[in-house]
Amino acid sequence: MSELDEEIINIPEHQAKELYSKTAIRGFSFFFSTIFGGVLLYSNLRALDKTDKANSVLLFSVIYAVVTIYFLTTFENAPSYLTYIVNIIGAMILTEYFHKNYIGDEVVAEKKSIWKPLIISLLITSVLVGIVILGIYM
Repeated sequence: MSELDEEIINIPEHQAKELYSKTAIRGFSFFFSTIFGGVLLYSNLRALDKTDKANSVLLFSVIYAVVTIYFLTTFENAPSYLTYIVNIIGAMILTEYFHKNYIGDEVVAEKKSIWKPLIISLLITSVLVGIVILGIYM
C-alpha cells in the first residue's frame, strides 16, 4: 500500500461531513447578528460531536448579542454603522478564535448549503422588524 492510500484510509470521519464555511459564519454574523453566525458554528460543532464546545459557542453568541444590544441602546446618538462594527468583531471572534481552536483550519469538509439558515434568518428578522414597526405606530 502506498503512502497516498494510507492517508486516504486514515482521514478522520469528521472530515467527510458537511459544515458551514467560515465565510458563511462571518456573513451571517455581519448581516444578521453574532447569534446567527454562532448558530451556524454551533451546528458545525454538533456535527463533529463536540457538544460541550458547541454549547460554549452558543452561550458566547447569546451573551455577546445581549451585551451588544445593551451597549448600542445605551447610547442614544450612536451611529448606525456601529452595529456593523460590533458584528464584525463578533464574527472575527467566532471564526478566528472559536473555529480555529475548536475545529481548526486543517479540517477538510464539504460546504453545507446556507439556503435553509438564510430563509430562517430572513423570517426571524422580518418578524422582529415587523414587531418594531408595529410598536412604533401603536
